[in-house]
Amino acid sequence: MENLVTIIHILAAAGVIGLVLLQHGKGADMGAAFGSGASGSLFGVSGSSNFMSKATAICVAVFFTTSLTLAYMASHRAGNGSVIRAAVKAQEVKPEAVKPAETKPAETTPAGNAAKDVPN
Repeated sequence: MENLVTIIHILAAAGVIGLVLLQHGKGADMGAAFGSGASGSLFGVSGSSNFMSKATAICVAVFFTTSLTLAYMASHRAGNGSVIRAAVKAQEVKPEAVKPAETKPAETTPAGNAAKDVPN
């Protein structure tokens, strides 16, 4: 599924690039006045801007939708998570792996010395 969305995304990107490059700007009419009469030959002068504008808008909408879809698919892929979470999990110590510390029996002080250690 992700491969299909990627292919559609690439085709939409190429469509947007091609359609933007094919459209003539507002200054193209000035070029037609000096001998470049091919500016309105395919669709007519007004028809090309309407068709090209609508086709560009459709390609941009498809490109935007596939961009969001690919981002959603990448964020919800199995095993994919935050880099920080992965680092924290790597540093966590499992309780089974920790050996209990060996404790020595507490040294008791004789009753006579205990009174000397307490300050007045």
